[in-house]
Amino acid sequence: MLAAVLYGQEDLRLESVADPTPAPGEVIIRVNAATTCGTDLKVWRRGGHARMLKPPTLFGHEAAGQIVALGEGITGWKVGDRVVANNSAPCHECFFCKKQEYSLCTDLCFNNGTFAEYLKIPAPIVRDNLLPIPEGLPDALAALTEPLACVLHGVARSNVKPGDRVVVLGDGAIGLMFVAALSLGYTGNRDQQRQAPPEIFLFGGSNQRLEIGKQFGAVRTFNHRQVTDIPAAVKELTDGWGADVIIEATGSPQVWETAIASGRPGATVNLFGGCPRDTSITVSTEQLHYCELTLKGVFHNTPFFVREAVAMLASYTLPFELMVSDRQPLKNLEQVFCDMRDRKVIKVAITP
Repeated sequence: MLAAVLYGQEDLRLESVADPTPAPGEVIIRVNAATTCGTDLKVWRRGGHARMLKPPTLFGHEAAGQIVALGEGITGWKVGDRVVANNSAPCHECFFCKKQEYSLCTDLCFNNGTFAEYLKIPAPIVRDNLLPIPEGLPDALAALTEPLACVLHGVARSNVKPGDRVVVLGDGAIGLMFVAALSLGYTGNRDQQRQAPPEIFLFGGSNQRLEIGKQFGAVRTFNHRQVTDIPAAVKELTDGWGADVIIEATGSPQVWETAIASGRPGATVNLFGGCPRDTSITVSTEQLHYCELTLKGVFHNTPFFVREAVAMLASYTLPFELMVSDRQPLKNLEQVFCDMRDRKVIKVAITP
C-alpha cells in the first residue's frame, strides 16, 4: 500500500509498504478520510514528538474508515463497519490508570499511520477506543474525534463557570474547537453535561478563522497583529481585572506567558498548547502566590472524552464542517503541510 513515512524534520516521504495484517485482537480499516492536525504539523516541522512517535515511522493519527479485516478473537465488529479509532488507549494497570488519570498512563498505546490506504488498530485501542460512526456523520467529520476529545478534556479541566469571561489564545483547529465546546456550555462533568455558556473572547492571526470563531460562538474576536498588548486588551474587556479563564492553544512559550499575564486574581490558566522540547517560561512568583493563580497543563484525552466527542460531532449543533478547509489525495500530502505551515488551510481531509 501507499503510505506516508516521516524520517525527520520536514522529511516526509510517500512509500510503498506492506499491507497490514491483523494479529489477535486487532482490526484493519481502509482509510476513507484522514484529517491533518496541528500536532502533525508540529511533528513534521520539528522532526519528532516527545511521546507519540520517533522517526522513521508511519505518520498521521486522525482517521475514519471501514473495517476490512478482523484478527482472531474479535467480537462485536464485522467487515464493512464504519469506524473511528482514537490514536491511543491506556493500559489500565499503571499507577495513573488505577487513579483513572488515563491521559497520564505510563504505557499509553499510541497508533500512527493514518496517511495511508490501510491502518492497523492495535488491540488496546480496539478494546477501549474503537467506535462506530453514527449514521449520517461523514468520514471527514468523524476523523475529528481525536482532537475534539483532547479539547473536551481540556474544557473539563478549566474550571469554567456560568458567566465567566474566557479568553482563547489561538485560532487554529484546537482554539476553534475550544470556542465551540465552550459555547455549548460543555463541562465534562458526567452529572452536569451542559451549563450556561461563558463569554468567549478569541485572539488569533487570521481574519477568516476569526470569522469561523464567531460562528462557533465567540462573543468578540481580535486579530493579534492589531493588538499591541493582549493582557491590557483583556483587562479592558473585563472591567480592569483580567479573564476568569485563559486557554492557550498555540504551543508557544511566549504565548504561555501572555496567557498567564491575562488572568485576573484567582484565574485558571490552561496551558494546553504543547511547546517545543526543552523550552521554558518565566512566571512571577509574586503574581502566582498573591493572585492565587491556577496554572494547568492538560495533555491528550481519555476514553470518556472520545465518546463525548463522537456524540458532539453527530449532534450537528455546530458547523464543524467549517474546520475542514479542503480535500486532497495522499500524493499531495507534503504540499498540504506546506499550506498548513503558511496558514492557508485549517484541516485538510486526505483521501488515499
